[in-house]
Amino acid sequence: MPSKPSKPSARTLARHPALTAGGILVTLVLALALLSLLWTPYDPTHVDAAQRLLPPGGGHVLGTDQFGRDVASRLMTGARTTVFVGVVAVGFAVVIGVPMGIAAGMSGGPLSALLMRVSDFLLAFPALLLAIMLAAVYGTSTLTAMVAIGIASAPGFARVARAATLRVMAAEYVDAARLARRTRAAIAVRHVLPNIRDVVIVQVSVAFATAVLAEAALSYLGLGTPPPTPSWGRMLLDSQELLFSRPELCLWPGLAVAAAVMGLNLLGDGLRDRFDPTLEGVR
Repeated sequence: MPSKPSKPSARTLARHPALTAGGILVTLVLALALLSLLWTPYDPTHVDAAQRLLPPGGGHVLGTDQFGRDVASRLMTGARTTVFVGVVAVGFAVVIGVPMGIAAGMSGGPLSALLMRVSDFLLAFPALLLAIMLAAVYGTSTLTAMVAIGIASAPGFARVARAATLRVMAAEYVDAARLARRTRAAIAVRHVLPNIRDVVIVQVSVAFATAVLAEAALSYLGLGTPPPTPSWGRMLLDSQELLFSRPELCLWPGLAVAAAVMGLNLLGDGLRDRFDPTLEGVR
């Protein structure tokens, strides 16, 4: 089997500024989400009409919204909601897409074609359409958003895993495993999975960025996380009527979504360059 890349060092990170910048942004978002589990300045769902629309500063760092809720607390809790939805949705997509891609790459022939047609069928249903369909049947909920995003992301993992598996199956060490009468399951676990890990990790960062955007969009449209649970998309929806009088209420969740997506995309580019140096500098 080919040698695995060494762990990132300070020199490696200096050669990959996108990896460093993306890692910092993603770490900040994760830290904000984890901190919200233990502490927030105020109860993010507490309504206080006497404190409504306070400007940033004083006891409320980012001010309050039209219901008197602390914006900073809601932003922190929204990070937790976004990370939770993203992790579950992407994990769901990995569980569905990666085994499908590996099976298609290892089998070939009619089975591979069938699995890829199933992937194409899933690809035809974007997360928004799936969320509308699921919401009509099961009602609006965080689970609905997670399942819709996960199903919509699975075809990407299937295609990436299949392409990487085809390259692995052409390697000599796989031929040696076949001559040693290793089963397909053993080849998949021992040889395929370790050697497609890097491309799957890169796809995870890309899919996570897509999931952040999808969750925000679904919440904005009322198809994602229902109130009173804070989410960045819901904050954008609640603040749109105050866009011209209090634009900062739209600015904070918008910047949070932009920072998370940019960080994940930069992290994905950096990981791609790290795992495949031949692509470094190629765009």
